[in-house]
Amino acid sequence: MPIQTLMHDYLSHSAQLFPDNTAIEEPGKGKISYRDLDVLSSVLSAHFYRLGVRRGDRVGIYMHKSIDAIVSIMGILKTGAAYVPVDPTAPVSRNAYILNDCSVKVVLVEKCFADGLRSENAKNGSGAQFIVLDEAGGGHGLRKVLETLSADVLPPAQDQKNSPDDLAYILYTSGSTGKPKGVMLSHRNGTSFVNWCIETFQPRSSDRFSSHAPLHFDLSILDLYTAFASGGTLVLVSEATGKDPARLADLISSSRISVWYSAPSILTFLVQYGNLQKYDYSSLRIILFAGEVFPVKHLRALKSLLPWPRYFNLYGPTETNVCTFYEIPAEISPDRTEPFPIGRVCSHLETTVRDESGSEVNRGEKGELCVRGPGVMQGYWNLPEQSARAFWEDSAEKWYRTGDIVVEESDENYTLVGRRDRMVKRRGYRVELGEIEAGLYRHPNVKEAAVIALPDQESGVRIRAFMSCQDGKRPSIIEMKQFCMEVLPPYMVPDLFSFSDSLPKTSTDKIDYQTLKESK
Repeated sequence: MPIQTLMHDYLSHSAQLFPDNTAIEEPGKGKISYRDLDVLSSVLSAHFYRLGVRRGDRVGIYMHKSIDAIVSIMGILKTGAAYVPVDPTAPVSRNAYILNDCSVKVVLVEKCFADGLRSENAKNGSGAQFIVLDEAGGGHGLRKVLETLSADVLPPAQDQKNSPDDLAYILYTSGSTGKPKGVMLSHRNGTSFVNWCIETFQPRSSDRFSSHAPLHFDLSILDLYTAFASGGTLVLVSEATGKDPARLADLISSSRISVWYSAPSILTFLVQYGNLQKYDYSSLRIILFAGEVFPVKHLRALKSLLPWPRYFNLYGPTETNVCTFYEIPAEISPDRTEPFPIGRVCSHLETTVRDESGSEVNRGEKGELCVRGPGVMQGYWNLPEQSARAFWEDSAEKWYRTGDIVVEESDENYTLVGRRDRMVKRRGYRVELGEIEAGLYRHPNVKEAAVIALPDQESGVRIRAFMSCQDGKRPSIIEMKQFCMEVLPPYMVPDLFSFSDSLPKTSTDKIDYQTLKESK
């Protein structure tokens, strides 16, 4: 399997070697071969070119995960542009902000989202062109759009040719200022990670990869491109199925998934409510999980039900994708209660552990994990100061500061201890508590808002919001839940709400988070 330097070259390679293999399977909607995926994405690329999209531009994707969405990704990359996927379950105002922030030239959008996006764009003056699909699913909506276009020759190849350091995609994560920030990843960043996956997991053309993660989530990079690199089949898991343990358990079996990847909370969900013993999972050979701590009791229960696959704990923020990994042993001691390590550094990266002054700490001492190498992001879109703060400079080399506090053990594996800031992992997503607070402040009755994260044995973390209100007019819990669903993505909506006349303050008149934590 040759090493690639551009993200869309994985598709081109497999389209030549395995043209008739199924590239993507969308249960209940259809499937597409590597040959057809390559052709359809090239036709779309030509249409982008006619619309003025050129190397270095950004193109937005605002649709449900589908064959249409993935063809769109490939077409964008073939045009030399970078793709910017947004969360279709998030408020339209948030998605409009993201697409406007990085100045997308074109956005592919499902009809059900188009009017809302147009309305938001009219407010912020966005001039992005729309390609509207009646519906995303099975590739039918995109084919219908392309059939209405006049035939045209493809643009000259040199106009589309990328450099490995060109931007390939931007993934927006929660921002401490209350606004999401765009993590810029180049082709080199992405391919260095995917090439490591190929080296480590040895994927096969017969493999069937789960696609549980949404396309705006960094877990999707492994699913999508490792499948395409190997000539395997990517099996799309819809949002509805992904939230229903009974349907998900059945899908993994009936679709003969061989490589599974998700956040641990999904696997815990399956153990508790999926009735796994009913199904045939003999095809499963690798189970990967990342994004949050996997409680040992649930991991042990999963391994007792499915003992034969290899299990890997993958760790890393969006800025590096996976930077360390750990293979779970075949047997988990019944006495073990501590989570497993996040493991050793991946072969394409380097790591170091530093104290608050930037000095390396000794093995066995706590410090912040820092990473450098070809997998580390280019920076944050249009945020030069935040980009600068994200790195330590060391003899002309830049180390990305993960914000995670770790200890390097004697066997060179890292153990995760905690965070240095107010960022938490929830349902596999990285969440800035400040962004939730910013959302709460948008409620007309909220005067003060503070959010804390509470450890939870079952889910990993629970979010509690404290508020004081204007003139004592407190909204009901149901009203607050509904409001939060309108202004925040589902994974940011607090679990608990508390109201008081005023929030506790420190001597400098700042909200006293420590007192709030003690009041839980």
